[in-house]
Amino acid sequence: MEYLIALTQAIPALSKAITEPKQQALRQLYKEWSTEAAQEVKDIEATTNHDVKAVEYYIKRHLPQLGLEEIEEYVHFGLTSQDVNNTAFPLMLREALHEVYLPTLQQLIEQLRQLANEWHDVAMLARTHGQPASPTRLGKEIMVFVYRLEQQTKALEQVPITGKFGGATGNFNAHHVAYPAIDWVAFGNSFLTSLGLEREQYTTQISNYDNLAALFEAMARINTILIDLARDFWNYISMGYFGQKIKAGEVGSSAMPHKVNPIDFENAEGNLGLANAVALHLASKLPISRLQRDLTDSTVIRNQLVPMGYTMIAFSSLSKGLGKLVIHPERIAHDLDCNWAVVAEAIQTILRREGYPHPYETLKALTRTGEEISQETIAHFIDTLEVAEEVKAELRQITPHNYVGL
Repeated sequence: MEYLIALTQAIPALSKAITEPKQQALRQLYKEWSTEAAQEVKDIEATTNHDVKAVEYYIKRHLPQLGLEEIEEYVHFGLTSQDVNNTAFPLMLREALHEVYLPTLQQLIEQLRQLANEWHDVAMLARTHGQPASPTRLGKEIMVFVYRLEQQTKALEQVPITGKFGGATGNFNAHHVAYPAIDWVAFGNSFLTSLGLEREQYTTQISNYDNLAALFEAMARINTILIDLARDFWNYISMGYFGQKIKAGEVGSSAMPHKVNPIDFENAEGNLGLANAVALHLASKLPISRLQRDLTDSTVIRNQLVPMGYTMIAFSSLSKGLGKLVIHPERIAHDLDCNWAVVAEAIQTILRREGYPHPYETLKALTRTGEEISQETIAHFIDTLEVAEEVKAELRQITPHNYVGL
């Protein structure tokens, strides 16, 4: 309908006839859309076996009651169905992104930021390769995810949302042959801009889909970050760093009464995986078409919002799971107390500063004996060092709880 209105304003012979009131009357055909109207289109499609042609015939059928019989043959004038579809689909995607997906993602990021602030000062044993490593802060580890999500959200928002609009094979052939004096490229650019889209300047019969693929890939990267987050929190719960708020009547296991399973993080991980499977197929398939057109894009693009649907379920699950976390600071502190070997890095680095001979090798020999390294072990080792007393005092101040860096 918007194309029909724009077209009548571009063709001099029609521009005066289609007044503002008549334009508004045309718009009412879609603004007052109903289930009954949709059924009428489907009834027409039962004959045409072509969905876009059915919409065209539906519009033509209703023009006489608006007194607009004269523009009947300008409905779908010069277009191929993909001029309609490759405009409608990006409009749907843009609406879903800006009205649903991005606001919900931002809420999740803010929830993580609040947890990062709340747990900013909680010292925690880090694990690299699953082994005890230089301590960190719980809040900082959550801020890693906040930062990653914000960076990839920016990348997603920078991807243009584009459409194809140029006739049967992208050259405005029919438009140009009928009205050669009109600048149809400028018309197409202006029309898509009026809808909030960018027009792809060189295409075949269908969209190039490159920007759509970039959007799906950006969404998949965000989902991959969230899978990483879900697995980390699953592990923290497994290690006892967190418990989960219990809701009366809920069952964790049908066989084991004691269990409270991290199901929200597991549900999120599963749905994010499903989302990525579809999104990455769309991203790799849609930009490929045999010569100027085949139909594989049509059957695939109908699923463009499926990955977003799975992602929205995952967002909800993650938010629910994060909201149920109950921190166990005593368990986190216990792990630090049981891993005094992690201060070896700090000691050998200060010894390097002091010019002590072979500090790395010395600490390696101390900490890789297979025996437990305790606070007493470290204290005794410091006492035996041939360094100034003030350096020993400095070393004695280092503990797994305060060796957390910046």
